[in-house]
Amino acid sequence: SMAYKLSAELEGHTSDVRGLASFGSDMLVSVSRDNTGRIWKRTGPHAFSEESVLVGHDKYVSSVVVIPDDAYPQGLIATGSMDTTVCVWDAANPGAPVQRLRGHSGNVCALAVSRDGRTLVSGSWDKTAKVWVNGECVHTLREHEHAVWGVLVLDDGSVVTGSADKLIRIWRDGQLVHTLTGHTDCVRALAATSGGFASASNDGSVREWTVDGLVRELHGHTSLVYAVAAANGVLVSGGEDRAMRVWRDGTLQNTVLVPSMSVWAVAVLSNGDIACGTNDGRIRVFTQDDARVADASTQKQFEEKNAVFALSAKAMGDVSLGNLPGPERLKQRGDCDQVVMIKDGSQVTAHQWNVERNEWIQVGHVVDAAAQTQKQVFDGREYDYVFDVDIQEGAPALKLPYNATENPYSAAQRFLERNELSLEYLDTVADFITKNSDGVQLGAQQPHIDPFTGGSRYVPSQSQAGGSVAADPFTGNRYVPAQTTAAYSPPSEYIINRQGNSSAIVKKLAEFNT
Repeated sequence: SMAYKLSAELEGHTSDVRGLASFGSDMLVSVSRDNTGRIWKRTGPHAFSEESVLVGHDKYVSSVVVIPDDAYPQGLIATGSMDTTVCVWDAANPGAPVQRLRGHSGNVCALAVSRDGRTLVSGSWDKTAKVWVNGECVHTLREHEHAVWGVLVLDDGSVVTGSADKLIRIWRDGQLVHTLTGHTDCVRALAATSGGFASASNDGSVREWTVDGLVRELHGHTSLVYAVAAANGVLVSGGEDRAMRVWRDGTLQNTVLVPSMSVWAVAVLSNGDIACGTNDGRIRVFTQDDARVADASTQKQFEEKNAVFALSAKAMGDVSLGNLPGPERLKQRGDCDQVVMIKDGSQVTAHQWNVERNEWIQVGHVVDAAAQTQKQVFDGREYDYVFDVDIQEGAPALKLPYNATENPYSAAQRFLERNELSLEYLDTVADFITKNSDGVQLGAQQPHIDPFTGGSRYVPSQSQAGGSVAADPFTGNRYVPAQTTAAYSPPSEYIINRQGNSSAIVKKLAEFNT
């Protein structure tokens, strides 16, 4: 099938874009960890502009859906946030929310609406989903053991929920009617398809289902899959391998790589274009229609950013760096959107085959985990790192063992289960591991990252020598100086910490000041 080319790049958010919804072909709504939502309107064949900023949540905004409503021709918008509320906005007049839905006790990380716009469903880290009609909660769905990361309303009125407990559950009138098993890790997202629905999971797979069970598994992502969307017979997924993948009839048709590690959100526009929101705060729209392709200089900039993007070998599916082909491989042709790793001396680069141009295009260079001289020992086994994690003041630090070659989510899950801590912290701990392990920065620098999130995959560029890093994923990383700096220079601006245990911080400050 034809390659997707960059159509537009939407800049405005100052932190990760965690949710994205389309309305027709000319409107997108995004939500971000910068605590805002934004409405984007098309201004040309390959241009969108930011029409308004949705300000109403005081913590990260995690989820978004556009609600069709006869009384509001431009639609209503619902946004879910870490502040535990859902805000409903009039797209035509978004100065303040027209409604705020309260009831959840955790991050509202998923939203979905019925085709007629009458039923809204929200999923939360509080392990429940709620069904809302006319602003009232009519059902609370409570069977999942962990966070509900995906929700959906089918045309027959059934509600589907996907959870960090790996299960997908189907409900009618508030009652559980069916449980679907198969995913081997957290279910992250759900999308309605013509024949049923699709799910995306941390296990790296996308699966298509009917209410009766599994139709097929789609394998192609080389890391966690965070998002899935469907329209016009295509399925689009996005994940931690910096890829948006497009599937038709169970086969992988296209792979679109972006210069940003985490593709948190994806959307399909009515005209067939696809869009993604990523951890660099940008939204990118891609098209197969030459009439909507971005101008040459915008495309060139995008390609150059991709070419120098730093990739970890583990995000590429744990590439074995020893037996890679040399540059001569690039003299042979490839398959559509195929990615190959090339070793040239000590350099390893990634290249993607472009069918239309009949050439290989460089899409990143691979940086492997920092080689540590000293292994750390925990419970009689050797690990690359053993972190000390302070969970609560006055209690001894817990040990978090981690090998550079494993998925941070697996190590985080093992740590939480061993210490009988809630899997709600999975994102937080995985994020902490990524920040404090590799000693290489993946991708581009990002604005203020807060570790208590459901979070971003930013890795500091300083190299950590020892295995134990004084850091605390629950209240914010302590400052760890880079090994190279000689002198400490105080920050010139206030540092705002939006998360954290304020009473413990004040107590500690008082202690240091005595």
